[in-house]
Amino acid sequence: MTGLPSAVRPWLGRLSPAQLAPVAPPPTVLHAFRSAVARAPERTALAYFDGRLDYAETDALSDSLAGHLAAHGVRPGDRVAVMLQNTPHLVLAVLAAWKAGAVVVPLNPMYKAAEVRHVLADSGAGALVCAAGAWSAYLEEAARGSAVRAVLTADDRDFQTRNDPRIFPAHAPEPAPAHAPARATIPPPAPEPTGPSPAPADLAAVARRGHPAPAVPEPAAADTALISYTSGTSGTPKGALNPHGALTHNAARQVAGHPIAEGAGYFALAPLFHITGMVCELTACFVNAGTLALAHRFDAGVVLDAFLEHRPAYTIGPATAFMALAAHPAVTRDHFASFRIVSSGGAPLPPALVARLRTTLGCDLRNGYGLTESTGAVSAVPAHLEAPVDPATGTLSVGVPGAETVVRILDERGRELPFGETGEIAVRGPQVVPGYWKLPEDTAKAFPGGELRTGDVGFMDRDGWLYVVDRKKDMISASGFKVWPREVEDVLYTHPAVREAAVVGVPDPYRGETVKAYVSLRPGTSAESAELSAYCAERIAAYKYPREVEILAVLPKTTSGKILRRELRARG
Repeated sequence: MTGLPSAVRPWLGRLSPAQLAPVAPPPTVLHAFRSAVARAPERTALAYFDGRLDYAETDALSDSLAGHLAAHGVRPGDRVAVMLQNTPHLVLAVLAAWKAGAVVVPLNPMYKAAEVRHVLADSGAGALVCAAGAWSAYLEEAARGSAVRAVLTADDRDFQTRNDPRIFPAHAPEPAPAHAPARATIPPPAPEPTGPSPAPADLAAVARRGHPAPAVPEPAAADTALISYTSGTSGTPKGALNPHGALTHNAARQVAGHPIAEGAGYFALAPLFHITGMVCELTACFVNAGTLALAHRFDAGVVLDAFLEHRPAYTIGPATAFMALAAHPAVTRDHFASFRIVSSGGAPLPPALVARLRTTLGCDLRNGYGLTESTGAVSAVPAHLEAPVDPATGTLSVGVPGAETVVRILDERGRELPFGETGEIAVRGPQVVPGYWKLPEDTAKAFPGGELRTGDVGFMDRDGWLYVVDRKKDMISASGFKVWPREVEDVLYTHPAVREAAVVGVPDPYRGETVKAYVSLRPGTSAESAELSAYCAERIAAYKYPREVEILAVLPKTTSGKILRRELRARG
């Protein structure tokens, strides 16, 4: 074969001189953070509604949390699970875990008890940081019998005084000072708990106590920073081992390639528990000694207000978030006027949305592609270029690979395909993880020779533009979150009326894809579609449960009895 991407690497011709120049990323995210502390100790590191924490304060508060974790048995190499929304607590907890020499296990706050229980058991996490309400509601039970021996809980109203009723509806808003932004609102110190108590400690109060950080060896670039759980290219949740150096490489590449001044504002539109937020928002902000603006969870009106208040230069989020922002009745061009770069990833980006944002709001939304196993970005649209649309499929390009990244398109036998031909996307580069936590066989299958076999299907044109056109097997991407059909089917099968179940992804104008279930019922039983949907919603995260359930007399099958998902998918 001729004209193969890995031999020619045509994407290099699309990159700017800054994107082609070598980068020297900090060895770890902690090094990036400490460099920012040294360069700009009084600069705001975290902005949360009307609250502000500067770099020096963030450093001191996370030191104290690290000391608390160490005092409660967290040792270098231990795992600390962090299950929080986009609040200062999450950033402080992540920094504290790394300062204690531990590995962070990010958890989606939408997880239900069974999902949390699985990750805690598989990771062997020795500490858990979560919202106080979630702990009392179900996480205490989920953690019972696990290795968790230290718990920190967070009140999401800490570190600000505004108490926006759109985010905190149970609490009336309090007026912020008119003369200046509020500083961090931290409860006064409480007595240190004594003895081995399973009771949680309040994160903000512990941060205020002023514990010294433990004296532990500094992590190295090759050390694991995160164990990020993902379904990957099969249905079994696995922990991808994201090294510190992979996070800082992708973050440093982003900073080098974007026209954003040092100290600029970053808005955390993507959740920080997701690899996109962790790398493109948190780590890149630290590399650039910037200010990270947080708004708890996504609410279109709150986000638009935050854009005007904080005037960020960069953000990244899924297509669904931008659809909601563009549809908000109060949105104007001024909301996006401060941005130098606005990016999207995690789900297909409709070309019509890009055109609408550019025309109506003056916002150039830039596509990108990455995976948990590639520690975020594989490809992105360079700041000086516009992504093309493939004329044959109408697919918007997800950009071009970085200078150190090699993307190949492979056929079913693992042979490299020429430009323009569709096959599985394979990635090699410094951002690719070394494997999965405690799963050597899965690692060998997904990373042969250190190359990531993504399970995504796409092609590359002769100019180096990459296109993702489909997904291998049956994985669903709903609003940027991965959903594996069997997990949903297993829940449906626990319903007493369900005989057969099959779950597929169907196109959705808002979520990109949405989850649809087809079921047949046991003889002599009855169930309504809405009942089955609600049944799943009570047992799995909100992005996983089927919005649509269609009841059929019998599901289509092969002669061997295997349910034919492709026929169900064709029904829509």
